Amino acid sequence: MSRPSVLAFSGSLRQGSLNQKLVKLAARGAAKSGADVRVIDLADFLLPIFDEDVESRGTPAEAVSLKAMMKAADGMLIASPEYNSSLSGALKNAVDWASRKAEGESALEAFSGKAVAVMAASPSPVGGLRGLMHLRQILSHIQMHVLPGQMTLCHADEAFDDAGELKDPKLGANAEKLGRTLAEYLKRHPS
Repeated sequence: MSRPSVLAFSGSLRQGSLNQKLVKLAARGAAKSGADVRVIDLADFLLPIFDEDVESRGTPAEAVSLKAMMKAADGMLIASPEYNSSLSGALKNAVDWASRKAEGESALEAFSGKAVAVMAASPSPVGGLRGLMHLRQILSHIQMHVLPGQMTLCHADEAFDDAGELKDPKLGANAEKLGRTLAEYLKRHPS
């Protein structure tokens, strides 16, 4: 059986992002379970705000590149910051660009039928939970299989050490478990 491929990223563009730290821990769990994991940073993709007028002049190369990575992955790990009780504009914009049907593609080819595990890290006492509700709705609508388990990390601004590890080993184990769960699901349900 081939190793499942996982694309891991957060919806934050900020250097030192709490969500990028969290998704890296989940990615480590997926790798330990035998997945080929690619961790990317959305800040490396300079995407304009989705606009059909921009698209009509040609899809930006950065959007094409990001979509290709999503299409190549069997599943995804996504950590979403919570902005005003929802997901970040950067994450929504990335999904909007990747959801566009290019010539010769089937609809929602980067997402349809793929499994995804979601998580959030926030300084708030609810850990980004409200934003995950919106993210789950969007991902389900674009035909992804959103795994039932998730992780919300409350008071995340105090939760990580200088090396990017969670100070509480139980929380670190939970993050890795989320990645393992995705990897094991992908092994049982190959695409």
